[in-house]
Amino acid sequence: MSRILCAFVVLAIGACGSSQSEAIKRGVGSACAMNSDCTEKGQVCLLEFKGGYCGVAGCTHDSECPGGSACVTSDNGSNYCFLICAEKPDCNPLRTVDDESNCTSSLAFVDGTMGRKVCNPPSAGTGITDAGTD
Repeated sequence: MSRILCAFVVLAIGACGSSQSEAIKRGVGSACAMNSDCTEKGQVCLLEFKGGYCGVAGCTHDSECPGGSACVTSDNGSNYCFLICAEKPDCNPLRTVDDESNCTSSLAFVDGTMGRKVCNPPSAGTGITDAGTD
């Protein structure tokens, strides 16, 4: 019986690691200082965010974003694929404490909010401002 329980625990732990979204696996939302810090082909280091933000700029629909992210329009009028979240800890697996993102529904979702929230990184002083967290 204990071997069965042990096998179940091992499988459950392995499953937890595989439940990350495609966006997180691909580094969306990671802190960066330059484009070469972003490991996914086609991503850029968006320096308008404090600590940088590895992501996809210029999306026009969610379908252009990796799974687990959504296309949003920022306050500066630019579109980005931001991580989808339920709460703040979902936003920061690849960011430092000083540069944590907030989980918010206050940005404009290109394809509609649909009850979702996204991780909004702090502004580097230009462009993005966060109207608050939900």
